[in-house]
Formats: sequence, structure tokens, C-alpha cells
Amino acid sequence: MRRKIVVPIVMVVLSLAIYLPGNFTLSQGEKNAGAVGAIYWKGNLHTHSLWSDGNDYPDMIADWYKTHGYQFLALTEHNLLAEGEKWATAKKVEGNKGKALEKYMNRFGPTWVEKKMVDGKELVRLKTLEECKKLHEEQGKFLFVPAEEITHKFAKFPIHMNALNVNKAIKPVDGEGIRETMTVNLRNLEEQSKKSGNVTLGFLNHPNFQQSIPAEDIAMCSEIRFFEVHNGHSGVRNYGGDTFPSCEKLWDVALALRLGKLKMPLVYGLATDDSHEYHDIGLGKTNPGRGWVMVRSKQLNPDSLLQAMHKGDFYSSTGVVLDDVVASDGELIVKIKAEAGVSYRTEFIVTYADTSLDSTPVLDKDGKAVMVTRNYAGKIGVVAKDSTEATAKYKFTGRELYVRAKVVSSKLHPNPYQKGDFETAWVQPVVPASK
Repeated sequence: MRRKIVVPIVMVVLSLAIYLPGNFTLSQGEKNAGAVGAIYWKGNLHTHSLWSDGNDYPDMIADWYKTHGYQFLALTEHNLLAEGEKWATAKKVEGNKGKALEKYMNRFGPTWVEKKMVDGKELVRLKTLEECKKLHEEQGKFLFVPAEEITHKFAKFPIHMNALNVNKAIKPVDGEGIRETMTVNLRNLEEQSKKSGNVTLGFLNHPNFQQSIPAEDIAMCSEIRFFEVHNGHSGVRNYGGDTFPSCEKLWDVALALRLGKLKMPLVYGLATDDSHEYHDIGLGKTNPGRGWVMVRSKQLNPDSLLQAMHKGDFYSSTGVVLDDVVASDGELIVKIKAEAGVSYRTEFIVTYADTSLDSTPVLDKDGKAVMVTRNYAGKIGVVAKDSTEATAKYKFTGRELYVRAKVVSSKLHPNPYQKGDFETAWVQPVVPASK
């Protein structure tokens, strides 16, 4: 008989995907039923253009992603959608020795590129999302997911959240704390989903940017179901700081608190580019091609992709490619599409049900509590097993709160977030059923 595992149950209420907490079980055959006839699609969900603070034209950016093997893209401008009329000063785009406009003209020609002179300044009209769709979208090959970065803050904490598959911009609203600020803005996304009928998805961006958002706030915000475990922007401190943990550790703490104490559903981890710079390429620049998601879906359309993500049927990557991820017969199986001459190490990361979740505050040099993730007494997020096999397997013991996997290759990333980064993939967590 098949052993069962616990997975988040997704119900669609008024076309809104809502997770229900509790000890629900689905057979893995049911969980993976959506994978029959489905394939993995590659996409970036965090991108900026001249519509906000990026330094290239949106159609040029989309052209880069399309020609580099991506099948879907979200242009996530700050608090707006790329609609209406907007002109950018040509001189503003000075990357690549001032040849950005020349590159644009060479690629698409004078009939597509619209220019005008105003008060002695050369201006270029930015193409809207709808125009970019008409230029680049191809059924079954390339797709735009309409999106926005809801850009806000509470006190000194930047709180940025990407909203996917929106039909109008969501204006950021204030909350009375970090958690409430995240909550009220994601609820606004849910309200739009109810009205539009679109399957939407919101996720927390770069939690360690400027001032780290505590894992406890992530865990206790029931609206947070996704966050960026890896962001390609050079200033987001993915690997933590003196008083706060890495984004991966944040993930494990949030998972442990949710499953071990709060009885809330899983949080899934995304890799994104957060790209802003497209002309000067290299370490320290915020370039494209650093992180993406691979979503398993039968169809390439926003609703299908986001439904799959809500089910956890995706992995995140900076270069490692997986053939399959399966949780069945009491084990988690990760099948790697191995590259010749490259070795791989798969870590199966767990927190056990008997792990202590007692914690103490982090103190500054004066003995005052710092508003960051607390220090935990128990061993949260430990490597229970590692494997160097192309097909790595972990058998559930029934003692785990969750199991997730991380695959690290021996291949250095060609344009990394940080020098020395190896290409990596993150497999989403699952919850084994108790024996």
C-alpha cells in the first residue's frame, strides 16, 4: 500500500486559491496527478525596466529572457503596471557606453522605436505590457504574467511583495506592524482575485534587504505562502549578517514554527533575478539570469502556472536542472539532469518534530533586544542525509516536521549573486505523514 504524505490542500473559492491548515492527507498519486502530461516551464518572476528603476526598455528585456530559454516572465515595476503613455530620456540609459538606444534601434528598427525631441532632450516612448505581449508572446513558447512589486515599508523595514496575475495596480497600504503590513497588502491582492476571477499569487521579496524581516513575522503571517529564498540583486544579503540569519535559515525557522507550533501550512521558496541592469554585466551588478523557477504545468498560461505553484509543484534554481521531483512510497526522490563533467550533492534538510522551538532574543552590545529572528535552542534545518547520486532519495521516518532538498553542483555560476556561488536548486518542502 502506498504510504501517504501530508501536503497543503488547495481549494478554489471564487477562483482564489486558499490553503487550509490542518492534518490533511493526499496520496502521492493524487498529488502528482497534475504532473501527468505536464512539463517544467522556466520563468523569472522579479524584473524591472525603465517603467520603474531598471535601465533598459521592457521589450528589450523580454527579448533577452526569451532568447535565453525562458518561457514566462513577470515585469514587476514598483507600484504600477506598464500601461498608459510614458517617455524616458534616452540619455538616462547610459549603460554599455551609451549604446542602449543604438542597441534598441538595431534590434527592432525605427518603425517600432518611437522617439521625439522635447526641450532639446531626446525621449523614447516605453512600450506597454500589451504591446510587449503582441511583440513577444507565442502560444506554448513564451508568456508574460502581468505583475507588480508592491513597494512599501514599516518603520525601517522595507516590505516589498510581488503580486502576480493582476489586472490593475495594487496601491500599498499601511499596517501597524511588519506582520500587519504584509497581511493587509496581500489581502488586497486576494480581493482583486475574487473580483477578477484570476488565479493570483503574492510573495515576499528579499527579506534581508536593508533590515531583516524576522522569521517569526513570516511564520505568523498566514497570507505569506511564498518568499524569495534567493534573490539575484547584489544588495539583498541572501546569506545573512552579523545579527540575522540567511534566507535559507529564515525558511527553516518559519517552517518549523508553522508546522511545529502554529499548525499552519508550508511556505515555499522562490529564486528570482530582481534584475535592474542589462548593459554592464558582472559581479555586483543586478543582472538577469541569476535565479528562476521551474514550474510543472500542462499549459503555459498564468492560471495554470500559478495553480501548480500553489500546489508546490515547482522548484527554484540558479542553474541546476532536475528531471523530476517525486514524493511517493514513503520517500522524497530528486532526479537530477546531470551535466557532463559536473558533480552534484543533494542535501535533504529537515526539522524533527521533537526539536525544541524555545528561543531567546538577539541582543546588541548594550544588552537590548534586536528586532531580528530570535536564537533557537533546537537544531532547526539540519542535513539529515546527503547524496552524490544523480537520483537522490530520502526515506521518511515519520519524525520529520518537513523535508526539503537542496542540490548544489560543482559548477560555478557564470554571473553569480556572490563570488564563488555554485549553481544550485531548491526543492520545495513536503510533510511526511506520521506512521
